[in-house]
Amino acid sequence: MSASSLRLLVTGAGGQLGRRVVELLLEAGVPGLVAASRDPSKLADLAARGVETRRVDFDDPASLAEAFAGVERLLLISTDSMGEPGHRIGQHRAAIAAAEAAKVKHVVYTSAPGARPQVGGGVIDDHFWTEQALAASAIPGWTILRHNIYAEVLLMGASQAVASGALYSATAGAGRAYVGREDCARADAAALVKGEGRQILDVSGPAAVTQDEVAALLSRLSGKSVKHQDLPLAAYREGLVAAGLPPFYADILASFDHAAGEGQQAIVTDVVETLTGKPPVSVAAFLEANRAAFS
Repeated sequence: MSASSLRLLVTGAGGQLGRRVVELLLEAGVPGLVAASRDPSKLADLAARGVETRRVDFDDPASLAEAFAGVERLLLISTDSMGEPGHRIGQHRAAIAAAEAAKVKHVVYTSAPGARPQVGGGVIDDHFWTEQALAASAIPGWTILRHNIYAEVLLMGASQAVASGALYSATAGAGRAYVGREDCARADAAALVKGEGRQILDVSGPAAVTQDEVAALLSRLSGKSVKHQDLPLAAYREGLVAAGLPPFYADILASFDHAAGEGQQAIVTDVVETLTGKPPVSVAAFLEANRAAFS
């Protein structure tokens, strides 16, 4: 990644993805970095490394206008405000409007595969309308990066699957092109520096992996038998709630499985390697590197 004289701002820099993007840009020697968060005190370590920090509160339009002043390129990381329908899309629209008013030249947005409108709203619906708002804006350039399901999601249920011998899903046997958060961060950082024009890119792992294949990998790596059991969507959601997940979060996970069953998460591209020069990590390599988390 070549150095740039542009002022680059990363929202959500207090989170795992945003912080890693900033770190990667620092390691690459990219100047003019601005890290933004609701609570800039969480960015003290980045400030100590020469990164300018600013307050960005997506529920406070005035903070957006102030934070985006003088910024030429912006990474807009989707917020985590998913508990109230319509809240997140309102935040994203406010950020896009503020970026347009601040004359930001290029916006990179972290979306999801198969972004489309959904009755009653939801995660994918939020991404669709954010993409629409970006496309309808007067911002000269934008790059929409549709991150596939993070490989880290596999670790959420891996230990339980190994302990019980059963891996549950409602994916109808379809595959997912899981991609590691590190690979997403590398792609985001590269797009923030050199993204051009107006484009939508699917950020994926190297292959679409089924839950049967995930179960086989867990078996091999743990030395214990793990079998995949595909459930009807309603039964899968009920199981998530019974396991203690809040209903709204169970709805999100169930909707992800439903989308996977439709083939929405099986898109495989070379976007990570094209943007960064390095291929993404496979599911097998990811699970092997994180074997301690479930065995």
